[in-house]
Amino acid sequence: MKATALTINEILANVPEDKSEAFGKLHQTIVQNLPKGFEPGISYGNVGYVVPHSLYPAGYHCKPVEPLPFASIASQKSSINFYHMGIYMDENLLNWFVAEYPKHSKQKLDMGKSCIRFKKWDDIPYQLIGELMQKMSMEQWIEIYESKLKK
Repeated sequence: MKATALTINEILANVPEDKSEAFGKLHQTIVQNLPKGFEPGISYGNVGYVVPHSLYPAGYHCKPVEPLPFASIASQKSSINFYHMGIYMDENLLNWFVAEYPKHSKQKLDMGKSCIRFKKWDDIPYQLIGELMQKMSMEQWIEIYESKLKK
């Protein structure tokens, strides 16, 4: 997939055919459950869900020209990856997600710090991803983000 895409539609059009339907459905699930203030956009070459500069002018501390990232999805060679910074920075949210995951998927949870890898597209827990997206408001995310920066 090209990392030079300028729009979400370009990224969606370049997802490999075997992943296209699942990737599109994951994107739609996230958009439909995105709390007020977050916006879909391009974040580090992927489909991202961010706090726009209009609401958080400082942007991301590592690269202030980028809006503050919250979640994103990417098509990798053998997986569809979903990244959620809230589960990375909020232990309670992480614990909730890990406990709920087996109720929604037959697959073993394949997870890094903020990355959840789905290797079987027909077993992506869309409902659970939707619930996760609703669990943190933009204001809560900014508060957690800023509190971690100050440490």
